Amino acid sequence: MTEEDISYEKALELLDAKMRSIEEDDLTLEQVIAAVAEGRRYLKICEAKLEAARHKIEVRPEAIPPPGGVGGAQAAPSTADRGELPPPSAEPPPTDDRLL
Repeated sequence: MTEEDISYEKALELLDAKMRSIEEDDLTLEQVIAAVAEGRRYLKICEAKLEAARHKIEVRPEAIPPPGGVGGAQAAPSTADRGELPPPSAEPPPTDDRLL
């Protein structure tokens, strides 16, 4: 089985199994060295698969059209768009004279 044939999930499963084997089994030094080398191989496969996925979903700034479309005018962002509260009103809130 080549590295391209192994899915991310399968490589992660194999890496986990190798790590458990190193931790739990009574291995000789040579077996541990071989298991670590194989675990590194699976780790590299996982990293390569993640990097490939990252490249597929990465949004590049030059690929995003400017606000308002190409060459279109854009409106100034509202206070809500900027995460701000609107300015207070100059008029006091209405009162009920019965409460005074």
